[in-house]
Amino acid sequence: MMYLTIAVLCSVAVSVLLKILRQKKMDIRQTIVAGYPVAFLLTWFLLKPDVGAIHALDNAWGIIIALGILLPAIFIILGRAIESVGMVATDASQRLSLIIPIVAAFLLFGEVLTGTRILGLALGFLALGALVYRPEHQTMTTQAKQTPLWLFGVWAGYGIIDILFKQVAKQGAAFPLTLFVSFGVAGTLLFIYLLISQVRWQKDALIAGLLLGALNMGNIYAYVRAHQMLHDSPSIVFTGMNVGVIAVATLIGVGVFKERLNRINILGLLLAVCCVGVLFLA
Repeated sequence: MMYLTIAVLCSVAVSVLLKILRQKKMDIRQTIVAGYPVAFLLTWFLLKPDVGAIHALDNAWGIIIALGILLPAIFIILGRAIESVGMVATDASQRLSLIIPIVAAFLLFGEVLTGTRILGLALGFLALGALVYRPEHQTMTTQAKQTPLWLFGVWAGYGIIDILFKQVAKQGAAFPLTLFVSFGVAGTLLFIYLLISQVRWQKDALIAGLLLGALNMGNIYAYVRAHQMLHDSPSIVFTGMNVGVIAVATLIGVGVFKERLNRINILGLLLAVCCVGVLFLA
C-alpha cells in the first residue's frame, strides 16, 4: 500500500503546486518545460526504457506527437482550472476522465456496454454537472463563466491521453519507452514554443519545475509499482487511486486553502466516488 499512498500524494501535490504557482502569478508554462528534463531522466533511471526498441514505435509516432502536445497542454489547463474553481473539483474531474476510455471502447472499438457500465457513466456525467454548478449570483464573473470550460478541458484532456497511451501499447510499444519518448517530445515542443514567444524567463518558475517534474514522475512510477506489488488485486489500486485523490484533494482544498463547496458540489464529489465504485464493479 506504500506505493499506492505515494501515488495519491504525488498526484495531489501536483495540484497543490500548481495552485500556489497561480496564486503567485508565475508562468506555469516555464515550470512545465523545466519539469520535463527531470521527468525524462527519472524515466530513464527508474523505468529503464529499452531505447534499442525505438524502431517499434514506427506506426505510433502520430500518437506520440499528439501526446507531446497534450501532455504540457493538460498541465496548463489543470492550472487554469485550479485557479478558476479550486483543486477539489479539478482533481475530481481529472479522476472522472476514466469514463472517456470506456465510452471510446464502446463507440470506436466495439466493446459491449453493460448495464453496470451505463450506470457508472451516468453517475460520472451527473458528477461532472454537479461539480461545475455555481449558484446564480456567482456566475456573473468572467472567471466563474469559464469554470465549466476549464473543468471540461481537464476531464477531456486526461481521458484522451489515457486513450492514446492505450493505443500505443496495443501496437506493441512498451509503456516505459513510450513515456520516455513522449516526455522528450513534449519538453522539446514546449521549449521551442516559449523561445518563439520570447518569454521573459522567471527563475522561481524554473526552479519550481524541478519539483513538478519529480512529482509527476513520482506519481507515475509509484502507480506502476503499486500495480506490480498488488498484481492480484488491481481493483484495490484502481479504486484506491481514484477515491484517494478525491478524498485527499478535498481535505487539503477545504482545510488548507479554504475552498468553498456548495451542496451541489458536495453531491458531485459523492457521485464521483460512486462512479469509481460502479465502474470497478463493471
